[in-house]
Amino acid sequence: MNWISNYVRPKINSLFSRREVPENLWTKCSECGTMLFHRELAENLNVCSNCDHHMAISPRDRFKSLFDTGIFTEVKVPEPVVDPLHFKDQKKYPDRLKAAQKATGEKEAMLVAEGEMGRTPVVAVAQDFSFMAGSMGMYVGNAILAAAERAVKLKRPLILFSAAGGARMQEGILSLMQMPRTTVAVQMLKEARLPYVVVLTHPTTGGVTASYAMLGDVHISEPNALICFAGPRVIEQTIREKLPEGFQRAEYLLDHGMLDRVTHRKQMRDELITILRMLTSQPPAVKGDLPAPAPEPALAPPPPAPTAG
Repeated sequence: MNWISNYVRPKINSLFSRREVPENLWTKCSECGTMLFHRELAENLNVCSNCDHHMAISPRDRFKSLFDTGIFTEVKVPEPVVDPLHFKDQKKYPDRLKAAQKATGEKEAMLVAEGEMGRTPVVAVAQDFSFMAGSMGMYVGNAILAAAERAVKLKRPLILFSAAGGARMQEGILSLMQMPRTTVAVQMLKEARLPYVVVLTHPTTGGVTASYAMLGDVHISEPNALICFAGPRVIEQTIREKLPEGFQRAEYLLDHGMLDRVTHRKQMRDELITILRMLTSQPPAVKGDLPAPAPEPALAPPPPAPTAG
């Protein structure tokens, strides 16, 4: 046995041929299993190019795709009391919050912003399902109230993107109190005669569905989103019957009158602009971000030719 050729040489080759490959370059579609390059997936708004499955998208990335030139201003949200119940299960509640903040880079499960969509001023709110399943706590209630107050002050429509697993159990009854609080916020918009449009994304469940997510003037959903109060497995175990195919999915709810539209993520911006301008009695938006060029001045007529004599 030649230990130089059988051991040393392969070891040296492995050291020099090793390449540093960045993590998260590829994402596997949970629906069809296709491996998607992260840059192409981001350009496609986190929609699978093979099966058209709508994956989760962060509120910040969603706003960049919706607002004109991707520019928006964040609206400040009042900070609630942290861990009012001193809740602890396998981890302390503050530790769970810190872990979620580190993983998402966001302060909480909801982002409030203002800007223009198709030159239409709006206030927008979006939930982040990756932040503790987008659960509805006191911060979420404060965010919706802040967004409604800002919309009323500026006389702008409010758009809400819901994505939540329900109320946040670590805040107990204080989490459930956000249901009537957010209902009051929606009522503020109705009294000010301002449009309130809800876009339901996958999944929207629990107390969120039982409050602000189903109180809009117009309800739009992304394709195949799960929208329910109690999940299908809970219902099947309760009634001991097999549920219909696609039960509680967006298309099923559209067929049964619970939704107004099911819209692809790529068409969502144009759909929202059209709806908002109709509800606010504005003319249709002009395609293109830049205004029409000013007409060129007419050329002066040439001087008359001199006459002979």
